[in-house]
Amino acid sequence: MNPYHPNNKGEKMADEEKKQQQEKQKEPAESKKGFLQWVILGVVVLVFAGAGFFIGQMLKGASVPATAGAAQENAKAQTDDAVPDDGKTWFYKDFESVVANLNDPGAMRYVRATLTFEISSAAPQGKTIKLFEEKTPILTNWLTIYLASLGLEDIRGDRNLKRIQVQILDAFNEQLFPNQKPRIKHILFKEFAIQ
Repeated sequence: MNPYHPNNKGEKMADEEKKQQQEKQKEPAESKKGFLQWVILGVVVLVFAGAGFFIGQMLKGASVPATAGAAQENAKAQTDDAVPDDGKTWFYKDFESVVANLNDPGAMRYVRATLTFEISSAAPQGKTIKLFEEKTPILTNWLTIYLASLGLEDIRGDRNLKRIQVQILDAFNEQLFPNQKPRIKHILFKEFAIQ
């Protein structure tokens, strides 16, 4: 073969053009490959970040309290719970009367309630009385708002009165003994007058 033959030059040029086209085709494929690697890396990072967040949320409930105050409250709750409940009770009768207008349109009716609390012997009498005295403004405020939200039909009959007793019992136990076993066993109405 003659290297100077015109057909050979055309073949060489055709070969060079093929090589150039193949290189051009490789460049986009390589750039797509690099982009795909970055996308995969981003997805992997997001999956691990999500897994870390999820595990953190799961373990959050079992974690040690973050503040010293929370640790003291938990220790106090555990020591208070350590007092055995022998089934005996005592009564707190010094809670002030509460008067509230009923939520009845067109009628000027009000209710006056005086409560007595039956408290478990697991709640030491001296500490509990002091706690009642400290929390009386909060408890009185809650009870006034609660009674004012009731209408005349909401307080008539023994079923409604028992429901009211249970709701007051739950609210007062939550206010006085948060994160502990309920210490107030029963709410007794010393007076419940509707006028």
